[in-house]
Amino acid sequence: MSERMTMQEVLKEYGVPLIKLDIHATRSECEALREKLVAVRDVSGGREQGYLDIDCKLFIDVHDIDRYLSGDLDTLGEIYAFPDDIKASTDQEASLR
Repeated sequence: MSERMTMQEVLKEYGVPLIKLDIHATRSECEALREKLVAVRDVSGGREQGYLDIDCKLFIDVHDIDRYLSGDLDTLGEIYAFPDDIKASTDQEASLR
């Protein structure tokens, strides 16, 4: 299981963040993703666990910020996850992350 850093740990390790980006999903999206991640465990006989690994870059420029602040955009940016982003790892691999 992955562990989230506390804000105190983030501040100590990296300093004050420039911006915080939240990830939101609907209940049905969460349930569908959970089902896919559990399927990894089931197919492997419990030897592996599923996790979502999204490798991306997000570019936000002044124009994006201005459009967001004016109400022209609903969000500053969006990150999408696809079936290829679902990965499997053993418990030992997960503890090393």
